[in-house]
Amino acid sequence: MPIDSMIIASFMLFLGVLEAIGGLYHNSKRTKDDWWIEIMSFVHTSTVSKPLIVVLSGLGMRYFFPQLQGIYADMSLWLALPLVILADDLIQYWYHRKAHEWPWLWNLHRPHHSGPEMGVLVTFRENIFYVMIIPNIWFLGVMTYFGLAEAVAIGLIAKYIIVVSAHSNTRWDQWLYRHKSLDKLAWVIERTISTPATHFAHHGKTSKDGVSNPTGNFSNMFFFWDVLFGTALITRKYPSEFGIENDPKDHWSAHLYWPIIKSDKANSEIGDGYHKQKSTLREPRVMTVEPDKTYWWCSCGFSNDQPFCNGSHNGTKYKPLPIKFKETRKISWCTCKHTKNPPHCDGSHKELQ
Repeated sequence: MPIDSMIIASFMLFLGVLEAIGGLYHNSKRTKDDWWIEIMSFVHTSTVSKPLIVVLSGLGMRYFFPQLQGIYADMSLWLALPLVILADDLIQYWYHRKAHEWPWLWNLHRPHHSGPEMGVLVTFRENIFYVMIIPNIWFLGVMTYFGLAEAVAIGLIAKYIIVVSAHSNTRWDQWLYRHKSLDKLAWVIERTISTPATHFAHHGKTSKDGVSNPTGNFSNMFFFWDVLFGTALITRKYPSEFGIENDPKDHWSAHLYWPIIKSDKANSEIGDGYHKQKSTLREPRVMTVEPDKTYWWCSCGFSNDQPFCNGSHNGTKYKPLPIKFKETRKISWCTCKHTKNPPHCDGSHKELQ
């Protein structure tokens, strides 16, 4: 086993032991299907997918670009390391972000979000085909071919220490928030790297809790990508619920091997013949709203609880719109999704064919 893999595996084992001591597995919310997904995906990713990508990327480069082998072997490690780490993480940020916006890619990524709790194994909880097309892994294979194997190995160790820590239920960042003297340090850290608080928010079941941000906080190693691209939410709190709204609880084999194996649940996104249906209405919904209560207006049109969000925006570019009112009043909610003044109806439905 390569030294970088040994270090990463040892670190995972260390955090796993801490999670066990903390009672995570004794009082686990995981079902048998959850355990199968996490164990099988970890084994497959570690022993098949990633090694295969490295081999195939090397063979492909050797066939098409034999003259480029080892071309950067003499590059200084101090230059190669930030180049490899930053490029790798930026590529993965955008791939991850698109996995929440493109329906077919979301179907591949959704096993990662179907887990009911966090833990080190969630790091590798993925559909096997999702892993095979992760572009930054192929990028690292190419960088290795170019002669930057040392930078790749060091970068992977640093990255997985941060990423695994961000998924771990040890919640190491809590001690930063408990002491006011560490507030400035915490401010820097949580905007630089992914922490349990910021990444747990990404795995939270719904943004309605005011803590979760399943349509943001996409960063893997460096959280400053979310800050830079406007997808960050920092609350220093942890969601009470994890998973996917309206989860039909698919069989582990469908999670891991879709689209080869599909779910037998008729209401599942990875079921055979499933298509998201618009649930928009032609007329506005008039209702009395309460002051200081947050309402989540559905902007995608797929929710069957119009005009409110029910989580159906997963796999689309849309996000629910949070709205608060200062006083009790009647509101005409747009349900056609064509309003130019969301969430209020502006009469646009009258112009629809």
